[in-house]
Amino acid sequence: MPTIEERLARLEALEEIRMLKHRYFRASDAKDPVAMRACFVADGADIYYGPALGRFDDADGLVDAYSRIALRRVDDRYVILDMHHGMHPSIRLIGPGAATGAWTLRFRQVDVQARTERVTALDYDDGYVVEDAEWKIAKCHVRVLWSIERTLADDVKVIV
Repeated sequence: MPTIEERLARLEALEEIRMLKHRYFRASDAKDPVAMRACFVADGADIYYGPALGRFDDADGLVDAYSRIALRRVDDRYVILDMHHGMHPSIRLIGPGAATGAWTLRFRQVDVQARTERVTALDYDDGYVVEDAEWKIAKCHVRVLWSIERTLADDVKVIV
């Protein structure tokens, strides 16, 4: 039977991993590539974001692709507006300083220039490790479940 200390350490690890993923989602929506990058291991992350963005062997590649897309501006306004709602976390500690996780994401994106809206449901298959005394994402694979894209009607105003 685990001790109270072991049980507490397990609960703390699970909460730290949940907060890590939440920081990642919030950094994505806040258009903060520095905070996004800080969620990943320093070197060698295993990242796959499906056919749309592809595979990366380090978080720097993902952050670069994100920055090119999400930080693009026209007339000093962002062209792409994103909303990440992560839910249904299933996190499993698999050893000291190692864990796996699965999340469902409801993703909404508006392209102000193209006047389109996309709603996507996807699953994350993650791996986490402790690096420098903090939980970090070491693996992040995305599987798109479904997606709907539509043109915004002429009477729709995008207010930012």
